[in-house]
Amino acid sequence: MQVAPVPPHDHVPAREPLAPKHAHQELALEVRDLWAGYPGQPAAVRGVSFVVPAGEMVGLVGPNGAGKSTLFKSILGLIELLRGEAIAFGRPVRAARDDIAYMPQVEEVDWAFPVSVLDVVLMGRYHRFRPFGRWSRTDHDRAHEALERVNLAEFAGRQAGQLSGGQRRRVLMARAIARGARLLLLDEPFAGLDAAAQHELLQILDGLVRDGNSILVATHDLSCVMSSCDEAVCLNREVIAAGPPAEVLTPEILSETFHMHLVTVGALGVQVAGFYPPASARSESGRAS
Repeated sequence: MQVAPVPPHDHVPAREPLAPKHAHQELALEVRDLWAGYPGQPAAVRGVSFVVPAGEMVGLVGPNGAGKSTLFKSILGLIELLRGEAIAFGRPVRAARDDIAYMPQVEEVDWAFPVSVLDVVLMGRYHRFRPFGRWSRTDHDRAHEALERVNLAEFAGRQAGQLSGGQRRRVLMARAIARGARLLLLDEPFAGLDAAAQHELLQILDGLVRDGNSILVATHDLSCVMSSCDEAVCLNREVIAAGPPAEVLTPEILSETFHMHLVTVGALGVQVAGFYPPASARSESGRAS
């Protein structure tokens, strides 16, 4: 396989990631021995355990099919757990749903549906049943504030389907912000974005964490995790490693995670020299989504 360098990330964080081995205070999320999957299929993720400390950004890294989306949905209770549990702010996730916001992959949203940008963001305020589906003044205020935060206030009345890919991701981010949650789960928010759009989105995330929020972000952008995340988790159906990015994103661990031979990693990016399936992967077939 031809060497293919990953472009370096020139993002300058709005906040400095915490030093390695920093002390953790409250845990925003604790995942304990979680197994999850779909009926009639082997477990898509198995024995997954890791934490997201309060006020920190944790990068979830893994190849396509590693189970990142399945993990998010199982944490949220959208698919049934086979075993284990997820605890948010010391409570079972089902009891802490108002403290959690979820941003799905942009491809999972029907952008052809005739709805305005403001309407999409207001959906983040839908915590519980509302008589006649009416939005309160507070709901509108929070939605407009969220659009201001992601620099889309002027697009509030525009049809959501008319936005660019980067703008659509910022709308979904605004919807998550409008919820008023303390923990955000973001599924591949940088996928398909150019460098400028990635930088803009990272600035928003840096600001949210600086304000005391906690973020678990699934991404393929290793340099983003190195430059902006306080902790990293490498996942390929199970947790390969977790800890400070400089200690986790090593060639050896990434080779095991991606089933490839990764030559270098760091501020200058990663080079993929060729497939290198570990022994544990040679007998496996198929991948979780």
